[in-house]
Amino acid sequence: MPIRLAVFDCDGTLVDSQANICRAMERAFDGAGLTPPPRPAIRAIVGLSLVEAMAVLAPAAEPHRHVALADAYKVTFRAMRDTGELDEEPLYDGLVPALDALATDGWALGVATGKSDRGLAHVLAHHRLTPRFVTLQTADRHPSKPHPAMLHAAMAEAGALPHMTAMIGDTSFDMAMARAAGVRAVGVTWGYHREDALWSAGAQTMARRCADLPACLAA
Repeated sequence: MPIRLAVFDCDGTLVDSQANICRAMERAFDGAGLTPPPRPAIRAIVGLSLVEAMAVLAPAAEPHRHVALADAYKVTFRAMRDTGELDEEPLYDGLVPALDALATDGWALGVATGKSDRGLAHVLAHHRLTPRFVTLQTADRHPSKPHPAMLHAAMAEAGALPHMTAMIGDTSFDMAMARAAGVRAVGVTWGYHREDALWSAGAQTMARRCADLPACLAA
């Protein structure tokens, strides 16, 4: 039987992590002697790999400074975790029942995220979600979204074909990645990008609650 694969973004789709991301970004910029970006700008780059995110947030800086800022963010975020400063990153309401329903309907589940391997492993383990996913793709091993490499790897690992695969995410980067990989693009409205931006980036259907996901994927 052909494999049906539902690949989820993490930040803004599975968990609400914006508070920690914004604080770590602000500290990284402060440490570099730069004015931190406003929080709406930080939320807008969630989903990109770190160097690409820094290039958006600090466009006047030279490329080596983008790399340095990315490294500073990683160090800052790790320190916040080690000292217990991270806020709870809650699952979105209704997510677990939606995952249960998709699994019952025969969907294999995966993740494609701009997080690191370590960061994703921490989130999934904390919420006891790890066993649910058959493939985990992160920024440690792939180019930044919207490059389709994460989805290509997820499909290869799960044994799924593009026409049987869906990418579920809250950002325009997720939608553009889905279209580049030739898979279905399912937007969610509870995350960090506006609904109109998701449609413009190629969303083919839209979930406004986690409970809508099974119907969106069945349509």
